[in-house]
Amino acid sequence: MSDLNQTYLAALKQARWERPDIAALKRSQHGSWLLESHSMTARLKRHCQRFDVDVVNVYQLTPDKLTTDEVALIGHEACVVREVILKGDGHAWVCGRTLLPASTLEGQGGYLNALGAVPLGQHVFKQRASRRDAIEVAEVTMPTGGLQARRSRLWLHNRPMLVAELFLPDSPMYGKEIPA
Repeated sequence: MSDLNQTYLAALKQARWERPDIAALKRSQHGSWLLESHSMTARLKRHCQRFDVDVVNVYQLTPDKLTTDEVALIGHEACVVREVILKGDGHAWVCGRTLLPASTLEGQGGYLNALGAVPLGQHVFKQRASRRDAIEVAEVTMPTGGLQARRSRLWLHNRPMLVAELFLPDSPMYGKEIPA
């Protein structure tokens, strides 16, 4: 894993998550990105010719390693952690970290164990029984300046997962929006 990816993941893990003032966030420069309720993958793909997922790490996390906030959002159980870098046309755009509880990976969610370099959102949002809630935001201070981050709970067949995303400096979030 590159030092830069390690730095981004460490920053994402230490983000101070807050529930946003939705009305104020909607009016902000980055609000539409942070409040995106559908697939971030689909939104990012509109800004590039080639979209890639670099899987940085996949590992098991025991319940005792979850924070109190994480337990409140997804329950107290073992998780698979999937850490990725989402890239558009070769540029790193988003550093993502997903907590997949063991119960979410059972039954209909079993295919999530074998995603590899396939984007999570590409699969989750194809399912009728998927939704996003509990959006939280953070501004993460990096040596190059502040970066925007969000954390949200995704539901697939009424089973939760927790996705945290750090929008990297080259992300289209910080540039001009391309209409849908």
